[in-house]
Amino acid sequence: MIPVRSYWNLLSAYLRQQRARTIVLAVLLFTGIGLQVLNPQIIRTFIDRATEGDDTDNLIPIAVTFMVIAVVYQILNVTATWMAENIGWTATNHLRRDLADHLLHLDMDFHKTHTPGELVERVDGDVTALSNFFGQFMINVVGNLALLLGILVLLFRESVWVGGAMTAFALAGLGVMVWIQRLATDWWAQVKGIRAEMFGFLGEQVGGTEDVRANGAARYMMRRFTRLLRRWLPAEVKGRHGWSVLWGTNIAVFALGNVLVFTLGSWLFNAGTITIGSVYLIFHYTDMLRHPLDRIRNQMEDFQKAAAGIHRVQSLLDRQTRLPRTGTQLLPTGSLSVRLDGVGFAYREDEDPNGASDGGAASAGVRVLHDVSLSLAPGRVLGLLGRTGSGKTTLARLLTRLYDPDEGAVRLGGVDTRAADIHSLRRRVGMVTQDVQLFAASIRDNLTFFDAEITDQHIDRALETLGLTGWVDDMPHGLDTMLDAAGGGLSAGEAQLLAFTRIFLEDSGLVVLDEASSRLDPATEQLIETAVDRLLAERTGVIIAHRLDTVNRADDIMILEEGRVVEFAPRTALEADPGSRFSQLLATGMEEVLR
Repeated sequence: MIPVRSYWNLLSAYLRQQRARTIVLAVLLFTGIGLQVLNPQIIRTFIDRATEGDDTDNLIPIAVTFMVIAVVYQILNVTATWMAENIGWTATNHLRRDLADHLLHLDMDFHKTHTPGELVERVDGDVTALSNFFGQFMINVVGNLALLLGILVLLFRESVWVGGAMTAFALAGLGVMVWIQRLATDWWAQVKGIRAEMFGFLGEQVGGTEDVRANGAARYMMRRFTRLLRRWLPAEVKGRHGWSVLWGTNIAVFALGNVLVFTLGSWLFNAGTITIGSVYLIFHYTDMLRHPLDRIRNQMEDFQKAAAGIHRVQSLLDRQTRLPRTGTQLLPTGSLSVRLDGVGFAYREDEDPNGASDGGAASAGVRVLHDVSLSLAPGRVLGLLGRTGSGKTTLARLLTRLYDPDEGAVRLGGVDTRAADIHSLRRRVGMVTQDVQLFAASIRDNLTFFDAEITDQHIDRALETLGLTGWVDDMPHGLDTMLDAAGGGLSAGEAQLLAFTRIFLEDSGLVVLDEASSRLDPATEQLIETAVDRLLAERTGVIIAHRLDTVNRADDIMILEEGRVVEFAPRTALEADPGSRFSQLLATGMEEVLR
């Protein structure tokens, strides 16, 4: 059934900001309805006077009045329709904004189980269905229900028999359509789910086109694509079938309605109870009944789509992050100390990949970190080593608070990350990974994340400090050089240069480099080496790396194995101790041992 309460909550929340325009729309709407039901009365008067032999001079003013009212009604109708669409799109654009903001604040467990293509469909596709519903609801549902009620009242004025018969007819028609609509709502929910899955699949494949072709997986992907289409088509046909049944039901109901009105009109006219003008009036009002019911029937398909969309939008808004953002403590200025107290962590497996409103229930997966403790003084650089899967990247995600530990605490500058103001933490902790996300925008916008408050002078100082001024000057248009989507046209090393500058502009007190030097190209290697040295100057650093020259920057070394700390000490002390793990790594070749 239509989620009336959910719809009303969304409607009232997003129309409240447009209260004045909504009131004007209501005035236009109900004024137009009044004129629409008035005009048949004028026609009835014209017919009765004409049949009685009234003078033409007396009939002309009645005809002119009818035409003026008809023109005014059309103007009001067009204006009301325009305003309804404008209000609907404005409201749903605000809803899109809120959904996008909500998604950006959800935890990584959610984003791991929902592809970008699926989320685009949830934010845009589902809300587009609501845009149509918002825009047409007052015109085609509320307005036509009011018109329907007005017509029935006027029919009762003409004859109790006619009014009662037409009321029963209208209620029966609406009842049948609502019953069919309830069946079709679930069908449209299935269509929405498959559509989101399809767009998620397409997003993955378009992003991985190079790998798919290089590994000869194109045929396999086409088979998956075909299977999705084979699921989508029957669901779409079933959803459309609900609309077809509504349309056929409406035709049948009005065929019976015409029989009923002609029978009653003929009987009452022959009995001398009503005039020929009144017969026309009853027929006209009965025919007018078809228009509101027909429009409501057309709107039922949007009801179906909106009911499914409202459920999916509401479930997305109800999904709560597992990272509470109630902290208010600001991280101190300058270099940040890092302290881990018995940290344990396991990734969670989301039990609701469709994002239902279950509060984000999930089951714990395999434990990745076990009782990890660490104390790093401000300004020192930690080299974090370990085999693939030992927990290095997980530790970096805890430091940037992409996750919260299941056990223990992570403290930066003496502040527990769970108690820290999230915006302060994001500005004071910077992270560079192997894959840098760049946008289809200028170099300036990519450096500032579209923050207009960061001036070119500030950017120039950061580039000069990092030794990157010459590199940017070599670009075709300097800071105004446009980058392609996903950084097309830049090498991996050049993309990392931009990421280093981002962190420098934020003036981070802790810098985490997650194997950021593992994909260097010769053209930018020296630039990156210089940039890393200057970036870590007077900052606390955590370097996750396989390269020996990168680890040589570290003041302290920590080695993880299966999520446990097996060694932690100053680098020079470990180098001097032939029995240490680090010394053995240096002797055997760290790059080979850690793979």
